[in-house]
Amino acid sequence: MPGVTRALLPDLSPWKASADFQRLWKSGLISNFGSFLTFVALPVQLKDLTGSAAAVGAVGAVELLPLIVCGLYGGALADALDKRGLIVWTEAGQGLLSAALLLNALLPRPAVWPLYAVAALSSALVSVQRPALDSLWPRIVAHDDMPAAASLNSLRWTVGGVAGPAVAGVVVAYAGLGWAYAADLLTFAVSLAYIVRIAPSPASHEASKPSLGAILEGARYAWSRKELLGTYVVDLAAMFLAMPLAVLPFLADELHADWALGLMYAAVPAGAMLVSLTGGWTSRIHRHGLMVVLSAAGWGLSVAAAGVCGNVWPALLFLTAGGGFDMVSGIFRSAMWNQTIPDELRGRLAGIELLSYSVGPQLGQVRAGGMAAWAGVRTSVVSGGLACAGAMGLLALCLPGLMTYDARTNEHALRMRERRAAAVPAEA
Repeated sequence: MPGVTRALLPDLSPWKASADFQRLWKSGLISNFGSFLTFVALPVQLKDLTGSAAAVGAVGAVELLPLIVCGLYGGALADALDKRGLIVWTEAGQGLLSAALLLNALLPRPAVWPLYAVAALSSALVSVQRPALDSLWPRIVAHDDMPAAASLNSLRWTVGGVAGPAVAGVVVAYAGLGWAYAADLLTFAVSLAYIVRIAPSPASHEASKPSLGAILEGARYAWSRKELLGTYVVDLAAMFLAMPLAVLPFLADELHADWALGLMYAAVPAGAMLVSLTGGWTSRIHRHGLMVVLSAAGWGLSVAAAGVCGNVWPALLFLTAGGGFDMVSGIFRSAMWNQTIPDELRGRLAGIELLSYSVGPQLGQVRAGGMAAWAGVRTSVVSGGLACAGAMGLLALCLPGLMTYDARTNEHALRMRERRAAAVPAEA
């Protein structure tokens, strides 16, 4: 029984071994909490100002171009510049955008266009920051601890993802949108206090200068790695077809449960948090690709089931299950990326990865909102979930390299383990 308990509890090896991992983890926990407040408040404000599901779904459209352009160029910047500097400046920029939302909310007649403008600018800043963050983890975490680090990082995201929407639902309903935006601004200030204390992380000597050629070099490497391409395609398909978040305010109306909107937004990260809290077993799994595909199928089926429900409580249960499946997929995608990609290419590949797990949700919001406006909210949710599950079956047949990936035998994973082991004395 003690062995089973240890297998379920999170593996704290990265936390114990790296002070910088601790600082980044705490920073992310705090800023994620605030960001989820805005994540709920902004679509609620759009719904109140426009009354349109398509208008809420259009947030994904305005975020898409900055995400693509800045994600790819941000990856090249992460390889060529000090990663800590990029993280600090983009975090500060996010705080300024929260201040802009707060000022707009305090106006006697808040405008709609600033909501879209802030969404686009925030997408740009996040797209520059995430490749720097994602390429920093392999520098501060031991090679074999990467699955544990991915699980712990998912935990910090999910804690904010559960608490943020739950608190936001109460704050927006009883205190007003301005208080949600003000709290988000405060969390960015606290987060910065942690980030500035991490050690500098300069560019690798082998890294290319940021340019179109450097971006294409990363793309060619990704194309040569079919198992990596498989992880990108699986996540794109799952998020595009089965992302229901844009229509949750309208689904809550249909279920006569406006009071539960915060809980609905919190359900997906709550499921992810349950996986993270019991994620010790992930370090013992080596068939990462197989887990990615199976978990993405589980996500789609769970979303479809949530759309069928006529009562809010089983809908919340299925959304929670979906979040758990999505987190399992994310943990093993992250482990594959961080254990097999060379340091000098890590930022550019992180930019491509950002597109794979961000473009899908943005387009998914547009799909969900548009289909809800055309065919109804439930049809949008159920059909998307079932299409996701079916797509995973087809992708499993088309991606044999992903399905057979094994971290113990993959040539790229073995090569990176050797490189990390040889670099330990120099890093110390």
